[in-house]
Amino acid sequence: MRKIILSVIGVLLIIFSFIGAQKLIASKNKPRPVKEKIIKTVFTDTVKNTTIKIVIPATGSLVAKRRVELYAEVQGVFKPSHKLFKPGQTYTKGQTLIHIDANEYYASVQAEKSNLYNSLSAIMPDLRLDFPEVYQKWQNYLNGYNINKSTPALPKMSSDKENYFITGRGIVSSYYKVKNLEQRLAKYRISAPFTGVLTQALVTQGSLVRSGQKLGEFIDPSVYEMEVALSENYASLLKVGEPVILNSLDDTETYKGLVSRVNGSIDATTQTITAYIDVENETLKEGMYLEAEINAKEEENAIEIDRNLLLENDQVFVVRDSILDTMPVKPVHFSETSVVLKNIPDGTVILEKNVPGAYAGMLVKPFKEVISKKDAK
Repeated sequence: MRKIILSVIGVLLIIFSFIGAQKLIASKNKPRPVKEKIIKTVFTDTVKNTTIKIVIPATGSLVAKRRVELYAEVQGVFKPSHKLFKPGQTYTKGQTLIHIDANEYYASVQAEKSNLYNSLSAIMPDLRLDFPEVYQKWQNYLNGYNINKSTPALPKMSSDKENYFITGRGIVSSYYKVKNLEQRLAKYRISAPFTGVLTQALVTQGSLVRSGQKLGEFIDPSVYEMEVALSENYASLLKVGEPVILNSLDDTETYKGLVSRVNGSIDATTQTITAYIDVENETLKEGMYLEAEINAKEEENAIEIDRNLLLENDQVFVVRDSILDTMPVKPVHFSETSVVLKNIPDGTVILEKNVPGAYAGMLVKPFKEVISKKDAK
């Protein structure tokens, strides 16, 4: 019995060994799987050279083109008027901004005018006797003299004798003294040089104003200008009268402006040149920040692409027979997001979007071909 069991076990071992050997032989003859080549799908664009307008972006704040800082040249009490001297108050041209009490000074002016009138009256008898030919001229001046009005200019001297006589009596010096006092009297009243609005008020009505004290600021809100600093590379491109598009920082409003002035010198520290842009709009306010788009020049036979697509050593990826390759290019202008390139022939297929890990010799498939195959199915 024992011999029978051992015989059966031996036969089974032989059978299993044979089956295992057959499986090993079969596994050696099985072909290895071939790895499929990975082909990336990319977005491409076909080059078509055109004329590209080079736009220089710049930001700056608005400042009133016509502005006046108000200073007192005389001393006195600020007299109340029918308009409050407060920021935001509007005035028309010639309207009184500030009126300083000048009663005391006015009395001294009138006294000098009276002295001049008395001096003229005193010489009239001598003029009648010694200079009868000019007497009527001076008599007419005296008749028209009014101390409550501005002193008129003295009659023109017709001879040296008349000049010596009038000057020797102190008439000329007295006249210029009166005119000097009248000029100073006019400084007690400050009028608006143009129609505008008060933006700063540093004194209140009834307060004492001292000579040399700043009183406020007055601007014309109809015209503003924006100062922008640009790279010295654009010095030869900026032209006076060039139209400029101005945008608010949130891109909700657009305004039209003109380059009014360009500084003739370059800042030695920053190597920038300053340009001034005029803009008119009722909605604008002083101090607003705007972004300017200045048309510098037009570059012919060029294209504009995303700045990230430009490789080191001034090269870009091109697609040739489903394989990526590089091509040297000539950058002519950089902006924050794009670059203007030249020396790319028309019809060249370039990448439209950046491909992570891209390299020369990489197999690619344009996205347009993938779509067309799906449509065909």
